[in-house]
Amino acid sequence: QVQLVESGGGLVQDGGSLRLSCAASGRTFSSYAMGWFRQAPGKEREFVAAISWSGDITYFADSVKGRFTISRDNAKNMAYLQMNSLKPEDTAVYYCVADPSLSRYSSSYAYWGQGTQVTVAS
Repeated sequence: QVQLVESGGGLVQDGGSLRLSCAASGRTFSSYAMGWFRQAPGKEREFVAAISWSGDITYFADSVKGRFTISRDNAKNMAYLQMNSLKPEDTAVYYCVADPSLSRYSSSYAYWGQGTQVTVAS
């Protein structure tokens, strides 16, 4: 069982930066792939980024490639999403996810956090 708690969301201006954090409980955290999804009002949930258990493999959605980075600290049971050059279209609730398998698909992730709101003002 893994429990995930996101933090770091908020309001930022167009072009600004935010870092989201995901705190995970559970002794098997280091064996899980971690990821981030987001959902904007009236839109479907979409993949943002994912990282393998070891941190050596990362995936990004085309819409965030070059602007967002994903990282993890297995010693601290933490995962992070650094978001730079934010745009109004990045406004969404961001969810941290975990699963033994690395994937771009939401249906693959067994564990989800409650989400944190990111709002980018134009």
